[in-house]
Amino acid sequence: MSTGINKTLSSIPIKVIRSGANKGVSNFRWKRRTVQIAILLLLVIIPVSGLFRIDPENGALVVLGWQIWFADFFLISGLWIMLASALVALYSVAGTVFCGWACPQNTLAEWANHMTHKLLGKRAEVSLSGAAPKVAAAKNKVLNWSLLGLSFLLAAMLFALVPLLYFYPPDVVWSFITLRPDTRLAGSLYWIYSVWVMIILLDISVLRHFWCRFACVYKVWQHSFKTKETLHVVYDTTRSDACEKCNYCVTTCFIKLDPRKTEMYDSCINCGDCIDACNSLQNKKGNTGLLRFELGQRESVKTRRFRDNSMSLLSRFHWIIPFAALGIILFSWGVWSYQPYHLAVGYLATNHNQSAREYRIEVSSKRYRPAELNLSVEGLPQDAYSLSKRKVSFESVGRTSVFLSILPKLHHGLYPFVVAAHSTDGWTGRFDVQLFVE
Repeated sequence: MSTGINKTLSSIPIKVIRSGANKGVSNFRWKRRTVQIAILLLLVIIPVSGLFRIDPENGALVVLGWQIWFADFFLISGLWIMLASALVALYSVAGTVFCGWACPQNTLAEWANHMTHKLLGKRAEVSLSGAAPKVAAAKNKVLNWSLLGLSFLLAAMLFALVPLLYFYPPDVVWSFITLRPDTRLAGSLYWIYSVWVMIILLDISVLRHFWCRFACVYKVWQHSFKTKETLHVVYDTTRSDACEKCNYCVTTCFIKLDPRKTEMYDSCINCGDCIDACNSLQNKKGNTGLLRFELGQRESVKTRRFRDNSMSLLSRFHWIIPFAALGIILFSWGVWSYQPYHLAVGYLATNHNQSAREYRIEVSSKRYRPAELNLSVEGLPQDAYSLSKRKVSFESVGRTSVFLSILPKLHHGLYPFVVAAHSTDGWTGRFDVQLFVE
């Protein structure tokens, strides 16, 4: 009979349900890696797409694939005001989360740490204090050191290409990589690229997170907007007995902080690694971690509700909102009033024909694509002037001159006329000229 009971029990399906302690536990590591990779891709997409870059050949700034002049002041000023307002809002709420989740320098430093630990051992830490890294005996080989140095050099050579994309189009950068002759390449570009390679190589090989802790001016500026309500890591002191002084969170922190004692101004970059470490250890005991992200006052006992903390943060946005609104208005007006072409007319003094008056018509294209414009003169008889050409073509951004000659057929008097330009994509430009015939 017992055999029959055993068979019956064994036929019952068993379903394993995780304990309630594991529910709601967030793993920040993979989320942060996703954001970091997305930011690196964005750094490449921005100049390649023409969203923002610098054109050294024409000495101009490029936004949205358009060449920006001083006449386009509203567009560029509105853009910078919007970005500054967004960054201030981010710092006020999330503090230094940009450093831990989006900063490219931190991303490279973390990758360098990973490669060092993988090839030289987990205790092979880079230190500027003079202490040599503790290389594992089994990994202290020429091959491991060579692979580590080669990986750093290749990474430096790859990421040194990113700044070039902000100054040259992708096809020019490809010519640079393939050593193909290109008249648009500056002769000193290879020296400039070599300097970038050395800077990045020095950073990932030696400096790494020491740059963030002691030399990053950007982070100092971030501190100007941090408050007690800014996002930070909180340690649950009411459960300190469960901590048992394991120091797992301390050893996990690559900034070398004690996450249980974070202050308002410290080197914490809100990466969340310490929270993941504590959660993973406490989950084995069926408990939740003792560390968490929180908005609000840095107090041992939570005396205010989340709503009160949120209202405190929102009150700081009162002075940011007008600037953000101003930036949006200026940028929108700049986009709306943007002129893709420019037309200017100036008197040209000549010696070869004193009986005729000549004007130089300057036509410029501010778009990085082919364009065609037709020129005409309004207000003068057809037989009273001549144009050197009536159609202007552009392969990309550029400037060309057309000469207008007023023939000596006009009588004494004032002759107002207009030089007009019409592009095939619908743009029309007009320039008023006053001609006085003695």
